[in-house]
Amino acid sequence: MNVLVSPKSASAYVVNGRPLVRTVIVGHVDHGKSTLIGRLLHETGNIPDGKLDSIKAVSGRRGMPFEWSFLLDALQTERDQGITLDTSQIRFRTPSRDIVLIDAPGHAEFLRNMITGAAQADAALLIIDAAEGVRDQTRRHGYLLHLLGIHQVAVVINKMDRVGFDEHRFHEIEAEIVGYLSSLGLTATAIIPISARNGDGVARRTPSIAWHTGPTVLEVLDHFAPAKPLADLPLRIPVQAVYKFDDRRIIAGRIETGRVAVGDEVAFSPRGTTARVQSIEEWPVPDESRVPREARAGQSVGLTLDRQIFVNRGDLISARQTSSKSVSRLRARIFWLHDKPLAAGATLTVRVAISECRGTVALIENVVDPGQLSASEAATIAQNHVGEIEIALAQPIAADLYAVNPRTGRLVLDLGGRIAGGGLVLSTDSQDGSTTARATPAAASGARSRASGLAEQASYLSKVLGGLSVAERLSHFRSEVDGKIIFTTSFGVEDQVILHVLAEHAIDVDIVTVDTGRLFPETYELWAETERRYQRRIRAIYPKHEDLEALVEKFGNQRLL
Repeated sequence: MNVLVSPKSASAYVVNGRPLVRTVIVGHVDHGKSTLIGRLLHETGNIPDGKLDSIKAVSGRRGMPFEWSFLLDALQTERDQGITLDTSQIRFRTPSRDIVLIDAPGHAEFLRNMITGAAQADAALLIIDAAEGVRDQTRRHGYLLHLLGIHQVAVVINKMDRVGFDEHRFHEIEAEIVGYLSSLGLTATAIIPISARNGDGVARRTPSIAWHTGPTVLEVLDHFAPAKPLADLPLRIPVQAVYKFDDRRIIAGRIETGRVAVGDEVAFSPRGTTARVQSIEEWPVPDESRVPREARAGQSVGLTLDRQIFVNRGDLISARQTSSKSVSRLRARIFWLHDKPLAAGATLTVRVAISECRGTVALIENVVDPGQLSASEAATIAQNHVGEIEIALAQPIAADLYAVNPRTGRLVLDLGGRIAGGGLVLSTDSQDGSTTARATPAAASGARSRASGLAEQASYLSKVLGGLSVAERLSHFRSEVDGKIIFTTSFGVEDQVILHVLAEHAIDVDIVTVDTGRLFPETYELWAETERRYQRRIRAIYPKHEDLEALVEKFGNQRLL
């Protein structure tokens, strides 16, 4: 038996030479997500012939007024109740992008479906009803975008027609949502006033919003950046099955990230065994001139090896030099969906990629209600709340930190045969007892008690961080130090490198700069460009005028530029 290599999926981030961006639309129930998508399709001529007339006719027969959302709400239950129950995906073209729009449900009862949609997205539109303003579910969805690592977020303030296109009302909501997103480390790409029902601000500017000088929704979509190609990340292939054919054993799986070629030395986690790729199988069997020699992220492949080793479903294949870890204990930031609160001592099934095993919750910390953004010392995580947990696994599995590889750094939690939560892997303890990126709280507490002063703590951190990459070092430092960490930048070359790593790996560090009022114009331009590039707010610290003048007198003007 041979296994299919699927070439079409290899170009999932480029379609006909155009970047592909997956964009999820989230927000409180009935704030107009499906209406916005329906209006976008209409404005840009992407509705199939006859569909609009058909839905209008159905609405008329049922005695219901036509809504643009009916173009998306395919289930009759959705049309009857006027809410979206499940996610739907619609391909859409802007002048320079191919967009997959993901319509996610806004109702609290369907948060699982919203997470399913948002987890696939590269960018997001957060929609708010101008009349109702920011709601708990709005904040909860914003927090979930932060939790899932989505940094390109544009805010759409819909139903401006309900408030008479009042500019003051728009700025009230703008200030509230910008403040909330900033507290999560998110900077909105744009804040857009629209009326999805009437089309104002969707694809065109109208006199009703003449006071708005920013982009339309269509223009924002056209400027969202596509995701980093998965092929550029380290190789990860979760093993789906092992087939015996003739005298060959074919290992089948989908390449989540990276590339693999004939002759590559690969490792199999969690066992740590290694072998070389002898062939990449394809079906139907090609002639010798077309036998594949390499494959990349997005393709489903069958591999044969140069020697016989034991491989099981759920094992993770990686390049030997950048192999994933064998994990016996991990720490994760999770969003809990089950109606039964999660408590320490609970037994769960933990799934990472295809692998799964039983685990016991050993510790719960930093519990947050996303609706209120209020942290607590609660001993349990209630439904729709967020918290950090440590899980002791019954047997080792292969996993990565989310900051290192998002495809194999996410986990799903199963309780009683039902998906109960999910989240991001923050740190791991490997099978040999070493720690990646974060020590367990008990170990960290012991280390801190031994390190009685800052000098001792610095010495301890230097030893722990010494062998790590820059990204792992910053992530580990963030997890070891309590409270806020503030990085002060003067926008030099070294600072730009650190800023890039902080943004690329979504590390929770505040970024500030000192604005003396004497900076060069080029510095202010670089400041603004850096915020745009990384979608991170860089706050300013303004020294007191009299203190500044005293420093100028003492050190000279050039020392303060």
